[in-house]
Amino acid sequence: MPSPEMPDGAALGEAITAALVGVRSGRISEGLAALTTLRTHPGAAADPVAASLLAAALLDCRLARGDLAEAMGVGDDLRPLLDLAGPPGAVAHHARGELASALGEPDVAAEHFATAGGRLVDEELTDPALVPWRAGAAIALVRVGRRREAVELAEEWHAVATASGSPYAVAHALRTLATVGAGGDREALLRQARAALAGVTADRLAAQIDTDLAGLLLLHPLGDAEAEALDLLRAAEGYAGSQELWPLQGRIRRLLDRLGEQPRRVQSEALAALTAAERRVARLAADGLTNRQIAEELVVTVKAVEWHLSHIYRKLGIPSRARLAATLGTPV
Repeated sequence: MPSPEMPDGAALGEAITAALVGVRSGRISEGLAALTTLRTHPGAAADPVAASLLAAALLDCRLARGDLAEAMGVGDDLRPLLDLAGPPGAVAHHARGELASALGEPDVAAEHFATAGGRLVDEELTDPALVPWRAGAAIALVRVGRRREAVELAEEWHAVATASGSPYAVAHALRTLATVGAGGDREALLRQARAALAGVTADRLAAQIDTDLAGLLLLHPLGDAEAEALDLLRAAEGYAGSQELWPLQGRIRRLLDRLGEQPRRVQSEALAALTAAERRVARLAADGLTNRQIAEELVVTVKAVEWHLSHIYRKLGIPSRARLAATLGTPV
C-alpha cells in the first residue's frame, strides 16, 4: 500500500497498482487514504484508465464501509467516464452497477453490468477480476427473478476466472455460483472458494466467504456445524471490525445473535464508552503492560491504575484483563 504522500509522475502507475493490490488484499482503511490522495494527482485526472480505476476502487471501499453518501459522490464523479470505450468505460459502468446494487436498484445495476461487459468485448483487461461484471450481473438478475440468465452468467464467470489462473478470481467466481444457487451444493462451492484462497492474502473476500458459509451451516445445523459456524464468524468479525466494514459486520452480528452469542466490540465502539484517562490505561493494558508499568508510563499511582481498570471492566462488560485486548479489537 503506498504512502498517502503524493507520488511524482513517474511513480504514479506503481502507486495506483499498489493501492489496488492493497484494497484487494483487504486493507480497506489504508486504501481509502491512498486512493483519496492519488485521485487528486494531475496525472490521474489526465489518464482515463487511471481515473476510472481509482474512482471505482474508492467507491468499492466506501460501499464496504457502508458510507453510501460518500459512495454516491464518487459515483457522480464517474459520470463523464461512462461514455468512454474500452476499459475506462467498462470500469466506470461496473462501479455504477455496484452502487446501484447497494442502493437496492437491481434493474439499473444489471444494465450497468451488461454495458461494462459490452465495453470489454474487443479489449479484455488482463485481470478479469478488475471488472467482474458477470458476477455483479448474475446477482442483480437473481434479485429481479431472472435466475436462468443469472446461472448462465455465473457459470460463464467461473470459466473465465478458471482460465485466468487467478486464485482470487476463482474464489470470487465460486462464491458467485453459490450465491445464485448454481452448480449444486452451495456449501461445497464455498469450501472450494476458501481452498482457492489458501496462501493468498484476500482478507475481505475470505471474510465474506466465511460469513456465507456460516450462514449456510446454521440453516441445517448438524454435528459440529454450530461450532464451525461460530469459529468462522469470529474470524470474520475480527477482520470486519478492524477495517470498520459495517455492512459485513452487521450481517456477522445477526448470525451471532442466531447462535445466542454476543458480538465483540471493535476498538472504535469500545473506546467510545471510556473516558480519556480510561482509554490511555486500556490501550497500555491491552498491549501487555503491567499495572506498575502503566503507572510509570502515565506518571500515576498503581492504585489509580487499578481504579481505572475496574471501571474499564465494568463499562466494557468483561470480567478481567484477559478479555481486554479481544474486546478492544484491532486498532483501525
